[in-house]
Amino acid sequence: MKDNTQMTTYRNSYAPLRLPQHVQPNHDPDYPDVDVAIVMESTYPYLKGGVSAVVHDIVTENPDLSYGIIHIAWDSNDPQEDLYGMPKNVKWVKMVYLSLADNREGFARECDPAQLRMNSRGRRELVQRLMGAIASMHAGDVNPLWDLYDEGINPATRSYSLLALMGTREFMEAMGTWGFFSQVPLGELFWKVRDFVSILYALLYERMPYARVYHAHTTGYASLVSAAAARDNGTSFLLTEHNLYVRDTVNTKLERNMAKPVTTDYIFFDEPRDNPELGPVTLDERAWSHWFVEMGRFCYPSADMVTYLYPKALEEARGIGAPIDQYNAGEEDRAIVLPNGMLIESVEPAYRQRIESRARLLREGKDHVWRFVFIARVVPIKGLTDMIRTLAILRDSGRTNFHLDVLGPTNHLPEYYELCLRTIEELNMGEYITFHGTVNVRQMLGEYDLLVMPSYNEGQPIVALEAMAASIPLVSTDVGGMSQLIGDTLYTDSGEEIYGCGTLTVPGDVKGFADALELLMDNPEVYERYCVNAYERIEKFFQLRLVMDKYNQIYRKLGGLPQRLPWASAEDV
Repeated sequence: MKDNTQMTTYRNSYAPLRLPQHVQPNHDPDYPDVDVAIVMESTYPYLKGGVSAVVHDIVTENPDLSYGIIHIAWDSNDPQEDLYGMPKNVKWVKMVYLSLADNREGFARECDPAQLRMNSRGRRELVQRLMGAIASMHAGDVNPLWDLYDEGINPATRSYSLLALMGTREFMEAMGTWGFFSQVPLGELFWKVRDFVSILYALLYERMPYARVYHAHTTGYASLVSAAAARDNGTSFLLTEHNLYVRDTVNTKLERNMAKPVTTDYIFFDEPRDNPELGPVTLDERAWSHWFVEMGRFCYPSADMVTYLYPKALEEARGIGAPIDQYNAGEEDRAIVLPNGMLIESVEPAYRQRIESRARLLREGKDHVWRFVFIARVVPIKGLTDMIRTLAILRDSGRTNFHLDVLGPTNHLPEYYELCLRTIEELNMGEYITFHGTVNVRQMLGEYDLLVMPSYNEGQPIVALEAMAASIPLVSTDVGGMSQLIGDTLYTDSGEEIYGCGTLTVPGDVKGFADALELLMDNPEVYERYCVNAYERIEKFFQLRLVMDKYNQIYRKLGGLPQRLPWASAEDV
């Protein structure tokens, strides 16, 4: 894994030009200046999950920095209960609502074509500039679009309302001849454009509070807000990809396998549907897919730095518009691998419990009753129905010495939970599977022998790190960063090799997953070796303090702050 501990502030032709010095940063008395503004979409601090857990670790493990939270939600009815008990170094939370209902008055005012104060000729010329700027973005230059942003959207500098152009006859006529939009009936096209424009208004027409670094955790709306806020305030934009947001969002919209590639040439529209009953891709699906791909194509090169969880993600990101080569063309890399981290001490009771249970497993041999655990939301992407079928294969082969506990909320997609219950009933698997709902995972972790992850999509899940820190091996599908996490041989700085701590299978291959389970159940010596490797991989590569110190270095470099000594506490700075 590449070490990027020595980092500098990044400025080259691929980073957006900042505003002229005479434009004043937004020092808002209601939102005090902070070192870092974390920009989230419907997660921290109001929803639990892997990304929220990572963000909470970043905030709590870097007490020498001050934070604000920009939380993007759909509307004002979304959850707003602090589930984490945010620490004192979080100075504020600012809400941004996307729904038109929460922005109707301002949207109607700013999107009135009269706001342009242009005649028909001026509007046509502006349309041509906009189309030319989009073409420049496709060629790798985002600055023409940023120029239009400054003129017509930026609340600090705009002289007209660019969004008002979207409701003019000149714009709609141009859109009606542009790519697949020419196939959309004019009335439908108008309302679809209105949907997108209302979201742009919600995200961009208000200045964000001042932060030295805006840290977005998705390449979508959070990145757009972060890029604009950094530009407006003359500061920096850091993007962290927990998984590939553009790919995952488009595949979800098209109801495709989450591992399928999404590319900026849009050839994926011509691929057969995973479910033929869905028919061809609809015009609405095309429009939203274009929306997210183009947003990524704009935000990627606008970032001062991008961090990815695992090496394979860099190549996957290249396909959806991330300029990886240009990022890393200078003296310092601007696209790096920075994995999640685990505080080993937080699961020490489970680790001690596991030492005893591992010894007992070796003594019991084939008489041991295996405790499998599935820790995730009960939603299709996590593959629980596959897991149920896998266990039925084990049972039908004559093995009955196992039980699966399902830890995680069942109410996120009730119809899928009902499907799981029907599958259990149809296969007569009720005595082998128990649902526990939302629980304190760390308190129960030491009870289990094996973490099973039959997912169709993962980044680098915190739950896997927690299990490994408790010396629990994994059987998982080979998706996202799972190969780096549990399968690949890792090398320490001294050249020591740390081998794998689990088995990887193909998503959807229930028989292959059953074979992987049987292999460990039949070979306790292999299992014990995996237990040792699991803990060592966390200890030597995925310790939380290592990861958090690198985040601190990045924040300080991008934000122009003096570097602290490694492992310094807040009092030492």
